[in-house]
Order: sequence, then structure tokens, then C-alpha cells
Amino acid sequence: MLQRHIRARARTRAGAVGAALAATAALLVAGLSGSASAGTTPGGASGGAPPAADALRTDAAPPALLKSMERDLGLDRQQAERRLANEAEAGATAGRLRAALGSDFAGAWVAGAESGTLRVATTDARDVPVIEARGAEATVVRHSLTELDAAKARLDRAAAGRDTTDAPVRYVDIRTNQVVVQAARPSAARALLSAAGIGTSLARVEKSAEQPRPFHDLRGGEAYYINDSGRCSIGFPVTKGAQTGYATAGHCGRTGNSTSGHNRVAQGTFQGSTFPGRDMAWVATNSNWTATPYVKGAGGQNVQVTGSTQAPVGSSVCRSGSTTGWHCGVIQQLNTSVTYPEGTISGVTRTSVCAEPGDSGGSYISGSQAQGVTSGGSGDCSSGGTTYFQPVNPLLQNYGLTLKTAGGNEEPPGEEPGGTWAIGSVYQAGDTVTYGGATYRCLQGHQARTGWEPPNVPALWQRV
Repeated sequence: MLQRHIRARARTRAGAVGAALAATAALLVAGLSGSASAGTTPGGASGGAPPAADALRTDAAPPALLKSMERDLGLDRQQAERRLANEAEAGATAGRLRAALGSDFAGAWVAGAESGTLRVATTDARDVPVIEARGAEATVVRHSLTELDAAKARLDRAAAGRDTTDAPVRYVDIRTNQVVVQAARPSAARALLSAAGIGTSLARVEKSAEQPRPFHDLRGGEAYYINDSGRCSIGFPVTKGAQTGYATAGHCGRTGNSTSGHNRVAQGTFQGSTFPGRDMAWVATNSNWTATPYVKGAGGQNVQVTGSTQAPVGSSVCRSGSTTGWHCGVIQQLNTSVTYPEGTISGVTRTSVCAEPGDSGGSYISGSQAQGVTSGGSGDCSSGGTTYFQPVNPLLQNYGLTLKTAGGNEEPPGEEPGGTWAIGSVYQAGDTVTYGGATYRCLQGHQARTGWEPPNVPALWQRV
């Protein structure tokens, strides 16, 4: 495997793109020394625009969330606050570099107790000055992220229709620039790689006793009951036009199943549910229930949700569940495939947060940004474990839902005058929109909300 750090002696990429990026060097909030160039803010925003930490409201993180980060990540309060701010800046910087590097881009992740280091991988050494000009560390690797994602897609296709319970976890590990197959029996993983036509230079096998399963036995988060029987937890309150409801895990119930709340009062009905394949669902509630922009935190405190910007690999993330309370960890891999006894799900995020039966469907949040709903995992909160969550943005997009956020985002989805950007739409990195006569490229996946118009949030949009 080719992976090495390249420093300033690497050859400079010719062309205006590299020169322009070098002229707007930027630094993470507290992780790197020096100061940003005149006229820039951390993360590369120019013209006095607010830094990503301000735009994404990392200051809205409640004391309960910070306290859990301190306990689970070994931080003090100031370190936890700086970590959230650094991760917001890192996500914006990584998005700009992904756009600049194009097909060379091979992934980005944060490192350090305060996420003060952003590392960006590329397949071309000539990109190194461009990366370093943004305050990030450069790593030159053999395979692009596009190539790795394509290899994992081949693995998923090869796994379809066969029993993969002995090789239940597959993901792209951007840190090592390989596709990983975790297996109780390595021979099962090797057989899957062979069926997909993937060699050892592109993939590796890890022996693991992990046997993921959904956490739906008992209640988690704010409990609800399905057909007066099983229990799960609310993920995030949502709206669909004038209809209120909440997002949750698909394995918790099927379309048409009725629900009652934690107090056993009639609540709503499953409007859509997907499992396996994905693990997403939403419930429409009756007029007795009001959607709020909160997640239930430690001690019953409200944890404010201000958006759904996807956090990068290595970022801190916290989970709410009634069985085990608040626990925090880090995002390990995106776009993971996991085989449960009920079948395989793809596109989930792998984390180091622990969970136990009863935590299913509950909320994952980074700072004040919604990340996803609890799907399943292995281990427990006594011995440690691994969990997976269904990312919230694909769930919102699939069912046409709008996340309930603090600050008022009650407008129905719709196009803004003079452009294609629309409130309530879910955007992924690389998407382009028009607004006010200009074209913008999305830097980080999120759902659009009032106040996040492209000119106002350089952490999310770059004018092109």
C-alpha cells in the first residue's frame, strides 16, 4: 500500500486553481499555528464572512452534550468546545478541497484530541501545496475515493443474494486507502472479495468477532410503542408540509403500524419504512403531539438541533438512548454496509459510540447538527462496542421531510425567487444551485433552512 506524507518540497501543480487556493490559506480554529491571510476567515471564507463554527452554531451545544464528550472522549470543557468548532471548520475546508482536487480526492478526516488536524488524501503529489495552503496536512495515496467507493459497490453487488453473516461489515477506510471487510471467518471475506474481483492491493480482511444486530428490543431515547407491543425511540422531529412527525429506524416498524408515546397515549402511524437495504422510517403524529427542535439529553435536558450538516470522519458524535443515556465517541467510517440476521443494510455510518438494546431509532448529533438515527451494532456500554446509524439527510430526502430546527424553519419546501436553491431540499457535497443570479457548489451535505441561503453560509456553499 502506498501512503506517505509529502511536504512543501513537492512540485506545485500548474494553473490558476492552485495559485488561487494558495492565496487564501486558512487554518482550523485552534489546531494549527499561525494566522489566516488578510481578508480570510478560518476555513477559507473571505470578505468578512462568518466562520463555519458560527454558521453551524457550535456554540449551541448544550452543557449535557459537552459533559458527555468530556466523559467519553477524555476532554475538559474548553477542549470539547474547541473540538466542535474545529470540526465545523474542517468540514468546510474539506469540502472546498474536494471540489478543487476533483478526481484526485481520496478522502479527508480530522485527528487530535481537539480535532485540530485536518488530513486530506490525494492521488497526485502536485496537489500538496493546494492542500497545505488550506491549513491541512497532505497525504499522497494510490487510490482515489471514487475508485474505493466503486470497489465497495462491487462488493455490495457480490454480497447480494448470498449469506454474508460471516463477513458482516464492509466499508471504505480512507485513513489506510483501502476497502475493509470484517469477518468472523476470513475465508468468507476472501471469497467475497474474489467474487467481486477485488485484489489485495485495494482491500484487506480484518478478523472480527463482531455480530451486529438491530437495537430494537426495548425503548431508546424518547420511547414509543409499536402496535402496543415493541418499543423504539424517536430520532428527530420533522414536518412534511403541515404534517408533524418524527424520523426513526426502519426496523422498528412497517408502513401502517400504529404508535403510542412514552405515556401510552395514541400517537401516530408509520408512513414509510425501509429495512433491510436501508434502515429508515418516519411516523406521522396526530394533533396531540407537537414537533420540537430538541433531542432528549442527559437528565432530561433539551439538546438543540440547528441543522443537519454531515460531520467528517474522525469527528465527535453523541447518541441519546433511554437504556444507556448519553454516550459519545467518534465517526469512524461513512458509507458502511452491515449484515444483520434480517439482511444487509448499506450507507450507514460506523461509530465508536456504545449502545444496547433499547437505544434503537434514537438520535446521533454532532454539536447541534443532526447526524442520524440508531440502527444497530455490537457490544455494550460496559465492555465497549461499535454502533451504526442511518444518516438523517438521505432519510429526509427519501421521504420529503423537513427537519425541525431551532430558529424557526417552518416554511414548506420551495424554490427561492431567482434561483434553484430551495428551503427544505437536501443537498450533497458537489451539488450546484443558483441563487441571486450566481451559481454555488455545495461543500457539505445538509438540508437547506432559512438563514442558510448560499451567500450567507460559506461553510456550506462556494460560489463558482
